[in-house]
Amino acid sequence: MKGGKNEKSKLKDSPQENGVQTNQYSSISPPASPEIQEEPFSTYFEDKVPIPEGGNQIFSFRKLWAFTGPGFLMSIAYLDPGNIESDLQSGAKAGFKLLWVLLLATIIGLLLQRLAARLGVVTGMHLAEVCNRQYPAVPRIILWLMVELAIIGSDMQEVIGCAIALNLLSVGRIPLWGGVLITITDTFVFLFLDKYGLRKLEAFFGFLITVMAISFGYEYVLVKPDQGELLKGMFVPYCADCGPVQLEQAVGIVGAVIMPHNIYLHSALVKSREVDRRNKKEVKEANKYYFIESTIALFVSFLINVFVVAVFAQAFYNKTNMDVNAVCNATGSPHTDLFPLNNGTLEVDIYKGGVVLGCFFGPAALYIWAIGILAAGQSSTMTGTYSGQFVMEGFLNLRWSRFARVLLTRSIAITPTLLVAIFQDVQHLTGMNDFLNVLQSMQLPFALIPILTFTSLTSIMNDFANGLFWKISGGIVILVVCAINMYFVVVYVTALNSVLLYVLAALLSVAYLCFVGYLAWHCLIALGVSCLDFGSRMQMGLSRHTDIYLLNDMDTDSVVER
Repeated sequence: MKGGKNEKSKLKDSPQENGVQTNQYSSISPPASPEIQEEPFSTYFEDKVPIPEGGNQIFSFRKLWAFTGPGFLMSIAYLDPGNIESDLQSGAKAGFKLLWVLLLATIIGLLLQRLAARLGVVTGMHLAEVCNRQYPAVPRIILWLMVELAIIGSDMQEVIGCAIALNLLSVGRIPLWGGVLITITDTFVFLFLDKYGLRKLEAFFGFLITVMAISFGYEYVLVKPDQGELLKGMFVPYCADCGPVQLEQAVGIVGAVIMPHNIYLHSALVKSREVDRRNKKEVKEANKYYFIESTIALFVSFLINVFVVAVFAQAFYNKTNMDVNAVCNATGSPHTDLFPLNNGTLEVDIYKGGVVLGCFFGPAALYIWAIGILAAGQSSTMTGTYSGQFVMEGFLNLRWSRFARVLLTRSIAITPTLLVAIFQDVQHLTGMNDFLNVLQSMQLPFALIPILTFTSLTSIMNDFANGLFWKISGGIVILVVCAINMYFVVVYVTALNSVLLYVLAALLSVAYLCFVGYLAWHCLIALGVSCLDFGSRMQMGLSRHTDIYLLNDMDTDSVVER
């Protein structure tokens, strides 16, 4: 390693090494020697999926199949219980009018996932690893903590979803706290599946997505939504007669769809395929097929989300509590007390959603709904576990076993959820979803800003760095998404009606905005705003680590030349 240390010092002192310009952002350097040393592959699975030879074909279904997997695992985050609840509330509160927001949010999500996949393919590292090597110690630790909060929040939503699904399936025989405890077994199911290989695990995720599609698709066929209204709501970006309630719901849709830890997850999942990153053609091809696969996966997830929105838009839009109470009472439902005898607009969540479906369309609709929610919860816990593992390994260089990692995150997620389930009722449990959506909305800048920063740097991405169009459009998209989600947070906080909470929120906001400003400063420099680049004088720029050259399969010269 002495030679490696000498090489580090030479790289620090030299502005140019092997034809690659190095500056305060240039942490990715060519290897110290031409000898290729494979990066230890210790995440996801020890084996990588080989890519079949395809000659000079423009498109190959065999290659697309080989690359299929990471995008569908990523798409699980678009189908977790938090998203399903956002969908049904959108339908019940705004009818079909906000489907265009869901479509737009999914398209934005696809563009952001494209950046994440490109970073992983081109550099051979996922976002957490690049952050670890580019940011100084204090910002790096803060960034890690923020992403961990998002992962724990997502895990809590999965626990809530599974507990409610089990309660509905057992007709109340399994109490909510019992359902929370049962989710502990997810750990053992996950570890059991982990032993059977990468492609089998990806197939299992495909099975869970299929279960969701069939479950919510059944509800869609049963309810028979108005197809004309559905298409109008999807492609006409307008919301007639909408007020603050619908606006807040539109913001909630964006916050639920675009999740911060999913950016970190996707940048790591793409490392599971054998791609020679020294070969520019192979890297370009991998980027193409990953984008196609991600498009297909998110199209499937979009359809499932549309099923849920359309069901509740058609059946329950403009319904009152009294309307639902009367129907549930006539069918002998034991849950009639959930709907007070008043003319207030019906408010639903994933628990009440199943109940009202059972009242209006029979017990089968309720049980099939619960099966879909259970599949959503089970699948999201596994992808959440992978996210947590990648983030911890990348930011902290900690090599924990998956068992220890699952046990830690699941314990943190279960504890507050279990307390609410024991001492409160289902309304409080589902009400936690609103808080958790706000929590994850606040973490969005800590994924979106770094991914745009690093994919815009030629010192990291070489020929695959973002062009001017992607820099401008990416910056605008991220600014709009972050602004929308901050509005969502403000609406939530102002509804708390507590002076103490207002003061606490104000103090936290100052620290929060300062850190977001720090990340945005570096992002603007990466986007080409050179007048802000005074970090070299103040020693506040991105980390000048060069130890990343140890990932010797990142051969910049060969990538450029081949």
